[in-house]
Amino acid sequence: MINRAIDSLTAAAYFAAWRIVRWLPEKSAYRLFSSLADAIGRRNGKSVQRLRSNLQRVKPSLNKAELDALVLLGLRSYLRYWCDTFRFPDWSREKLMGTVDVTNEHLLMDAIRAGTGVIVALPHAGNWDHAGAYFCGKGVKIVTVAERLKPEVLFRKFLAYREAIGMEVLPLDGRVIATLAKRLRAGQLVALVADRDLSRTGITVNFFGGLARMPAGPAVLALNTEAPLITAYVSYTPGGIHIDFRETQIPITRSQSERVLSLVQQCADHFAQGIAAHPQDWHMLQRIWVDGDFTECTDA
Repeated sequence: MINRAIDSLTAAAYFAAWRIVRWLPEKSAYRLFSSLADAIGRRNGKSVQRLRSNLQRVKPSLNKAELDALVLLGLRSYLRYWCDTFRFPDWSREKLMGTVDVTNEHLLMDAIRAGTGVIVALPHAGNWDHAGAYFCGKGVKIVTVAERLKPEVLFRKFLAYREAIGMEVLPLDGRVIATLAKRLRAGQLVALVADRDLSRTGITVNFFGGLARMPAGPAVLALNTEAPLITAYVSYTPGGIHIDFRETQIPITRSQSERVLSLVQQCADHFAQGIAAHPQDWHMLQRIWVDGDFTECTDA
């Protein structure tokens, strides 16, 4: 009963924010969320401690003051994502399409034009919904996967939000790989957030000098369908987002397990390059490394 009441309050808070933030002038809304990020940083809760630990892995040479400043920038970036999310339904097509800059866009669009389909693996960085909406606006059919959130009403809200953008969103279950393979063979784009998987099926990779686990799904799909696997790092610019695409190389002379490991490691290396360049936009407030923390913090 108590958990149900908490879930209801959580959903009500999100729905209220979704309405109120859309009513505010744009500059006022973003200033409000920046101030909220500062307040969250001062509280230094579990998620903030986890973000600090993760960023210290990324930038181990920073002193305490520099690390604190980076954590604050990270929280502001994370809250900017939420402000974007609440205001996104009111964006014009011109604003949507005119606020995106892309490096190596041909890696994605060439595969779509060739009808092979394409897999995009990306970390929790920047505003990936903005990136997806941009390519939906170019006529690309996108399918992605979502873990079920609690409460259910909030999960349905986010499902409707992404479907309104133009994405097909599949629930994460035992049948999803087969469905994604079918969509790839139909020439579609499969977008998968792929920088964290602490389950037993996660693949252990070297990541910023430590051991982390990341999902095998993008690699397995690429090997099973022969669709190209590329990575994307989405970072914020003053007026929008930048998307950096990089290609992976499919190994051909190894066992299946070795090929999967190679592809997942390539994705991890690409993510690391993007994170190192734009660490403030990596919204990882959860545990990712499996070999301990740099700072003392409680699991988020």
